[in-house]
Parts: sequence; structure tokens; C-alpha cells
Amino acid sequence: GYSLGRACAPEQDGALVSEIFSSVGLARAVPEKLLDAVTGLSGSGPAYVFMFIEALADGGVLKGLPRETARALAAQLVYGSAKMVLENPDLHVAELRNRVESPGGTTIAGSYALEKGSFRQTVISAVDAAATRAEELGKPKL
Repeated sequence: GYSLGRACAPEQDGALVSEIFSSVGLARAVPEKLLDAVTGLSGSGPAYVFMFIEALADGGVLKGLPRETARALAAQLVYGSAKMVLENPDLHVAELRNRVESPGGTTIAGSYALEKGSFRQTVISAVDAAATRAEELGKPKL
């Protein structure tokens, strides 16, 4: 995410900034007051995804997979899942998850275990903590 300063011409400068940032990834204009939220999500988020991949791989290793295989499978499933989210912008992410969760199946059992461990709440709290810290770091020091 990015925000145009007050001195920028929204249409001309915005198009140029969007083109530059889009050349290296997804670029979204946000109001300046939301830049700390962008930092908490996009800036810090890769570390959370790496932790998730690590945990998935460790789960595979626990059940007997060789570490290299578990790591590759975990990374690929995150990549493929992210691709599906981006390719289906009209579907809520929960709908995509629900389509994988068969009644009484393995995925819903695992999803239940994640919910019991407050997975979503923990991830939301991590983004909140990082955004709050970004706000603190952005305040002038007295």
C-alpha cells in the first residue's frame, strides 16, 4: 500500500506511483492514516507466513515426512492457496476454505484444532501489534 502526499496530483502522480509499485507487486492506494495498518499487514506479514509454513512443515515432519519434502509441500500449498484467493476476488476467503472442508473430513478436523488454538485471533493480534508498533515508531521523539 501507498499514500500520495498532499503535494501530489492524484490522477497524474497516482498513475505513475501505481505503475512503479505495480511493477514489483500488488499496489493499492490507501489514505495516509492507514499506512501503519499496511505496515502491520504487508510489511510484517511475510514473517507470519514464514512461521505458518514452518509450522505446517513441522507438522508434516512430526507425522513422518522428510523435512525437505514437508517444507516444499507447505510452501507450495501456501503459494497455490494465495493464487486462488487472488484469482477469485468475488469469493470471500471463508467460502474458499469452506469448499475444502468436507463434512466430517480431515480438513474440518484440522480447522477445528486451529480455532481451538485461537489461530485467527492470534494472527489478527499480530497484525494489530505490528501496526500499533509502527504508529509508535512514527511518532516524533521528545
